[in-house]
Amino acid sequence: MVPVTASAWGAFFGSVLGIGLWSLVSLVPRLSRPRVVNRLAPYLLDVSAEARVVVGRRSVDPIPVLGTLFSPVFEALVHTLAGLLGGADVVARRLHQSGSTRTVEAFRAEQLVWGLLGLAAGLLTVLGTPVGRAWPLVVQIAAPGLAAAAGVVLRDLRLTRAATARLARMDSELPTILEFLTLSLAAGEGILDALRRVARSTSGELSREFAGVIGDVHAGVSVPTALTELSRRMRLTSLTRFVDQVVGAIDRGSPLAEVLRAQAQDGREEAKRHLLEVAGKKEVAMMVPLVFLILPMTIVFAIFPGLFVLQAGF
Repeated sequence: MVPVTASAWGAFFGSVLGIGLWSLVSLVPRLSRPRVVNRLAPYLLDVSAEARVVVGRRSVDPIPVLGTLFSPVFEALVHTLAGLLGGADVVARRLHQSGSTRTVEAFRAEQLVWGLLGLAAGLLTVLGTPVGRAWPLVVQIAAPGLAAAAGVVLRDLRLTRAATARLARMDSELPTILEFLTLSLAAGEGILDALRRVARSTSGELSREFAGVIGDVHAGVSVPTALTELSRRMRLTSLTRFVDQVVGAIDRGSPLAEVLRAQAQDGREEAKRHLLEVAGKKEVAMMVPLVFLILPMTIVFAIFPGLFVLQAGF
């Protein structure tokens, strides 16, 4: 690799100094006053696409100059990354499943930031460490790109893990919620009142989703449509079965209490079977503390007193 010369370092630090001085100058009240277009754009969002673009372009505090300079480039990179990766529908579903309020564009921006951080780490490793400079030239060229790709993939894996964990919590909460709904329905309440009581009286991931269903119903959406949309967003098997039974009962006018009670019992039995399956799969892992920790300590406590007596006797 070509060593970094003093002039290159001088150009770099000079650029940093120039941007810093420009940032300080931009904080002067007369220079930092909002322009007319920025003041009028929030009131024209419904009729002007340009106004939405202006409002969506935010500067980065506390260095607004950097935000103004690099915001167009950053937006272009975000759109490029979204075009390369695709899968906007899958990302939107995972965001809903994880309970995040971010948009797909915001998530792609986070992925880009993670990728840029990985790229910077790769470049720093290659250029600034003796180990990186000792690598072959091909590895030095490929390392920053691989680090950037790893950052993008790690952000996606983190979202997937968050969505999976939240779905697991919802699956574990469903039997209790179903029993609560069964009690409310048996007391004479309708399905909407029962859902409202559950959303108001309980806490958890599923309760928050039911609160969203209640909000959709108050906005004019029918109960079957709101529940079906919830099932489509979550893609959880047990929740989908619950929604299908509720929608079918509403369409046919049949009672729901016994059906939900049976589904709650099935859910608890399924949870027990899942625990048994997990225990069976991890039987070898469960033997590790027994073989490598408990058994050696037992042997030590059994043999050490005898050894001490023998040594004391001689």
